Amino acid sequence: MKKRLFGTDGVRGVANVHPMTTEIAMQLGRAAAHIFKAGDRRHRVVIGKDTRLSGYMIETALVSGICSMGVDVLLVGPLPTPGISFITSSMRADAGVVISASHNPYQDNGIKFFSRDGFKLPDEVEMRIEELISSGEIDALRPIADEVGKAFRVDDAVGRYIVFLKNTFPRDLDLQGLKIVLDCAHGAAYKVAPAVFEELGAEVIALGVDPDGKNINAGCGSLHPEVMAAAVREQGADLGIALDGDADRVIFVDEHGDEVDGDHVMAICATRMLAAGTLKQQTLVTTVMSNMGLEIALRKAGGKLVRTAVGDRYVVEEMRRGGYNLGGEQSGHMIFLDYNTTGDGILSALQVLEIVQRSGKRLSELARVMESLPQVLVNVRVRKRTELAEIPEVASRIAVVEEQLGEEGRVLIRYSGTEPLLRIMLEGPDQTQIETLAADIAAAVQETIGA
Repeated sequence: MKKRLFGTDGVRGVANVHPMTTEIAMQLGRAAAHIFKAGDRRHRVVIGKDTRLSGYMIETALVSGICSMGVDVLLVGPLPTPGISFITSSMRADAGVVISASHNPYQDNGIKFFSRDGFKLPDEVEMRIEELISSGEIDALRPIADEVGKAFRVDDAVGRYIVFLKNTFPRDLDLQGLKIVLDCAHGAAYKVAPAVFEELGAEVIALGVDPDGKNINAGCGSLHPEVMAAAVREQGADLGIALDGDADRVIFVDEHGDEVDGDHVMAICATRMLAAGTLKQQTLVTTVMSNMGLEIALRKAGGKLVRTAVGDRYVVEEMRRGGYNLGGEQSGHMIFLDYNTTGDGILSALQVLEIVQRSGKRLSELARVMESLPQVLVNVRVRKRTELAEIPEVASRIAVVEEQLGEEGRVLIRYSGTEPLLRIMLEGPDQTQIETLAADIAAAVQETIGA
C-alpha cells in the first residue's frame, strides 16, 4: 500500500485545502486515537502547535476527532516540535500530535504524530492510519456518555520544556560573556528560546519573537540567516542562532556573520565527541544530502559516516537500529539521542555553545574542522511526480552529467516529500561547472514536467 496522505514528515499542505482540511484532521484524530488506545484505562494524547493562524482550526478538529474515540487531549499551545515530543514522553501520554508545517510559509500547515516514547511513527503505522480512514473501519465506533474524551490545557508546558533544556547544559558551565543574536522566526520557540539562553547567562538580542499568525518564517529564521547575520555584524555579537517555525532545526552564523550550516555543526560536535569517547560506534548518521567534506572530516578524526534517505525520521530510525547517538541533516536538524528523541534546534545550539565555552574558541575557528566541497542545490517546481527514468530527456541529461563528474563528484535528484518540487543536488571540485550542469538538468525537467 502506498501512502496518500503522509509524506516524509507527516501530512502537509495548504491549510483548508485537501488534505489539510478540518474533515481530514478529524479523521486523522479518530484513526490515531484508535491505534494508540491499549488496555482498559483512560488514554491521553498531547497536542501542540506553532504560531500559524490556521492552527486554531486544525487543533479544534483534531481535538474533536480524538475525544470522539474516548481519548482525552492535553493541549499545550504553541511549543516547539521537540518540546511536544518531550512533554508526550515525560507525561506518559499515549501519543503526541504537532500541528505545524515547519519551515513552510504561513498558509501551509501540517500534522505529525509521536508515539508514547517520543519518536515519530514508522511508515507502517502511518499506513495503518490511512487504511482506517479510507476503509471506514472505525466509523461505527462511537463511545457515548462518560466514555467520550475530555480536553485539558497544560499551562506549565513551556516552563517544563525550559527546565528540560537547561538541564542538558553542563552545571559547571554558563553562557556568561556571550552575546548572541537569536532569530525565532516568529514561530513556536518565540517564548522558550530567549528564556533558555538568557537564564543560562547570555546576552540575547532576540529577533522574530512577535508572531501574528501570518509572519512565521517570513523573511526570517533559518530560511533567511542573512537577517541574523546582519544583526550579528551590527551588534558585534559572538554568534547568531536561527530557528525555523517549529524549532526542530537550527542554523548558525559566526562572529563575522558567515553561515555555519548543519554539516559543519555536525562536524564540530562529532569530532569533539570522538575525542571525548562519547560518540557511540564512532559513527555519525546523516542523509545523502550532506556534503562529502563532512565524511572526509569524520574519517580524518577516526570516525565514520552512515547515510540515510532524506528526512530526520529516517536518520533517527538508523540511529536506533545501529545504536548510534548523533545524527542530523545539512538543513540544521540535529538529533542528540542521549537527550531527546527528535531534532531539537535549541538543544543543538546548547551543545555547540558548550563546545564554544569549554574550548574558548570562536565559532569560526571551530568550523574549520570541515571544508565543504562545492555544492549546488536547484529546486524545480513540478506539476506531477513522474519517475525520472520514464522521461528520456531528463534521464539522458542526468547520465551525461554523472559521466562528466565521475568519481570527483556526485549527483542526487529526488522529489520533495512536502512540496511539489524536484530537488537537484550536485557536488564537485568546481563551483562553476556544477552550477552549469545543475542548470542543464533543471532545464530538461522544466521543459518536461515543470509547473
